[in-house]
Amino acid sequence: MSPESKKLFNIIILGIAFMFMFTAFQTCGNVAHGNYLWSVLSFKFDYTISGCHCRTSALYVCKWFILQPFPWSFYTASVFIGIAAAVLWTAQGNCLTINSDEHTIGRNSGIFWALLQSSLFFGNLYIYFAWQGKTHISESDRRTVFIALTVISLVGTVLFFLIRQPESENVLGEDESSEEQDLEVNESAQNTMAKAVDAFRKSLKLCVTREMLLLSITTAYTGLELTFFSGVYGTCIGAVNKFGTEEKSLIGLSGIFIGIGEILGGSLFGLLSKNNRFGRNPVVLLGILVHFIAFYLIFLNMPGDAPIAPVEGTDSTAYIRSSKEVAMFCSFLLGLGDSCFNTQLLSILGFLYSEDSAPAFAIFKFVQSICAAVAFFYSNYLLLHWQLLVMVIFGFFGTISFFSVEWDAAAIVARGSDYRSI
Repeated sequence: MSPESKKLFNIIILGIAFMFMFTAFQTCGNVAHGNYLWSVLSFKFDYTISGCHCRTSALYVCKWFILQPFPWSFYTASVFIGIAAAVLWTAQGNCLTINSDEHTIGRNSGIFWALLQSSLFFGNLYIYFAWQGKTHISESDRRTVFIALTVISLVGTVLFFLIRQPESENVLGEDESSEEQDLEVNESAQNTMAKAVDAFRKSLKLCVTREMLLLSITTAYTGLELTFFSGVYGTCIGAVNKFGTEEKSLIGLSGIFIGIGEILGGSLFGLLSKNNRFGRNPVVLLGILVHFIAFYLIFLNMPGDAPIAPVEGTDSTAYIRSSKEVAMFCSFLLGLGDSCFNTQLLSILGFLYSEDSAPAFAIFKFVQSICAAVAFFYSNYLLLHWQLLVMVIFGFFGTISFFSVEWDAAAIVARGSDYRSI
């Protein structure tokens, strides 16, 4: 197998492994959609530490907690999920970068994202058909689902072991003997700690560079809209009593349409990246336009009190007659727009920080997770139109800031970015 084929193989395995793991995780989150605590704590503790298999172990613990849904179990499960995700996503960003170059990073980001987001399709498809018309989910139903999800996440964990070490393009110098390499491998705990502290300091310095500050605005927007489509929007759909007995199963169907949008976007941008002469800006522009259309239709189609409606739901009227078809179309648009932003953010981070990508991806996920947690907090108190307004404002400025970094990206890499001198 050629070096390029090996790198592409690694990307595909990485994407499939994430697909299996997130089929379990996304479905689990959708089942628990009514309890915001789950998602708030998952994102709040996410990436407050940085470093792949830890998240899967947390998933096993969390699934059994959900079988007996007590408040303390949601707290505990969310903490496990958040801590484990820090290692997993930082490793993912590093793996994506070392298996890509400036010509393939866009393609590989699209391939990975399409495979990852396939997870939204499979799990939610089962939930839609298995729980259609049900207003109460029994313990037997929960047990069946979570046993299946545990097995699926185990398969994803095993697949990580198929990822191979890519061949280094830089041949080891003659003056570097094997004995010196053995000394590096057998570093003392003290030296390892010193390297960890040095990496942390490097991350702090990277936070205040112009490029990272600008990209943090875009990243903040992805955190806000991640909260909206993964938790808030499904709850809004489930709260609309005018949808009748289908309101609960429509949550799963919404997840399916979000997944279709994500898969379509990731596949399309991965295929077009090789022939894209205009850079990443057109894709991000498409993403914000698609999201603005989705936000406007949601504003018209959903009652304003849907996010904060009681368990019994809401009978309030929207500006138009609430339509299930429009709601599902908006789900598709939310997924498509999200894939536009995330594929291009992964691509530009891998491009700018190819020499040492782990700190860059750790900052990216940290900012995204903090903003997602903030959004989950205010989603319990703000009416729908205010939540949409917040996303519109952050989306507009996040798009402008991304444009600014992309226009300078080639020049930054050519002259050596500020990060490389840290």
